[in-house]
Amino acid sequence: MKNLHGRSILGLFIVLTLAAGSASATNGYYTTGTGTKSKAQAGAGSANPGEVMSLATNPANIAFVPESIDAGLGLFSPMRDYETSSSLANGNGGAFTIGPNNIDSKNEFFPIPFVGMNWALSDADFLAAAFYARGGMNTKWDGGTATFDPDRPGPAPVTTFDGTYGGGTAGVDLMQAFLNLTYARKFGDQFSLGASAIIAMQRFEARGVSKFAGFTETFARSGGTVMPKDLSGNGHDMSYGYGASVGFQWNPMDMFSLAAAYTTKMSMSEFGDYADLFAEEGGFDMPATATFGIAVKPNDRLALMFDVQETWYSDVGSVGNPVQNIGRCPTAGFGGTDFESCLGGSRGAGFGWEDMTVYKFGASYQLDDTWTLRGGYSFTDQPIPKDQMTFNILAPAVVEDHFTVGFTRRNAGGNELNLSFMYAPEQTLKGNNNFDPTQTVEFSMHQFELEVSYSWKR
Repeated sequence: MKNLHGRSILGLFIVLTLAAGSASATNGYYTTGTGTKSKAQAGAGSANPGEVMSLATNPANIAFVPESIDAGLGLFSPMRDYETSSSLANGNGGAFTIGPNNIDSKNEFFPIPFVGMNWALSDADFLAAAFYARGGMNTKWDGGTATFDPDRPGPAPVTTFDGTYGGGTAGVDLMQAFLNLTYARKFGDQFSLGASAIIAMQRFEARGVSKFAGFTETFARSGGTVMPKDLSGNGHDMSYGYGASVGFQWNPMDMFSLAAAYTTKMSMSEFGDYADLFAEEGGFDMPATATFGIAVKPNDRLALMFDVQETWYSDVGSVGNPVQNIGRCPTAGFGGTDFESCLGGSRGAGFGWEDMTVYKFGASYQLDDTWTLRGGYSFTDQPIPKDQMTFNILAPAVVEDHFTVGFTRRNAGGNELNLSFMYAPEQTLKGNNNFDPTQTVEFSMHQFELEVSYSWKR
């Protein structure tokens, strides 16, 4: 009966995850943490696991988590807007002028479910499986205008088109989901090693970027005779791939623990319907991450946690390649000769994101046998440089600080109700339009997340 119950929950949450909307996430496009307890502690706690979903950060953790089924649902609300100034060029002289516009993104609420289960095979061997969503971008810029010469440097006059980039309503929709299968081995009562095999899925759509057709490798290699078909407005495309993670946890004494883990880059299939947009003919691998954490327990009730996490966005061409690469494309008008620097090429322009280091502080305090209170704070430097503004209107992931609170309520049977709440205050970034240096682009973002989960102890 318990196994049937677990399979029913797993099936339900796979359906929910596939149906859920995507979100513009918090640390770049990764979430602060995975699991409600972790999120209530701003993502800290890799050295002090208390839930199955901690395997997403460190697979060694499941050796110290009681057998349970964890299921939860978060409601994530990112609020984004952008504003462009007036321009001295206004589309003349080869400039690509956006607006001036002042627009709020239309998509602001997204459900994000998860489910996980672990098994103790023996006193030393442990298995776990989890299905969850983590990361993504979703924007919808409805309205606005763009002004430029549509066949530069030809005779056509400067024209104003509808939409942020002149191709109608602009935006992207990216969803990422993971199936994580984990094994951990405990050595005595103090040390564990773990490894995960991870199967990943992505769903992506881009809208309103058709006016960049002249900067694609397809167009450039044809001498300007073939228009790209895989650039914009092709609906949702799917991508599949795999990766792995390894980690350890060490508890040398009751009051101190430390942990470290590494997750490889996820090797993903290409988005064929957007092969003219992303570098490497539609490539969109997921970046590698590494986490190190410590936990200090002054007494049986209080735990203080600190984690540091690194994400290597710059290793993924479609995310890390700078927009300036487009200037080397032969059809960009700057005398370039490198076809691979055009959109869709191996060095095609991307978002120009830098690597991120996130610092996470968390605490939990057990009031009594029923209630445990949690809180946390994390900070980082957002990944977008000020010279990468134009394309990042599509994904203005600029928040840096996260404040979190939450609680766990345990009933008489040992089952737990968990809640977390996150607030990321507004962060603003301002820089020049990459295709019109007389114009500035400014975007801002703040966000909330409420997550509830339940843990059935087995």
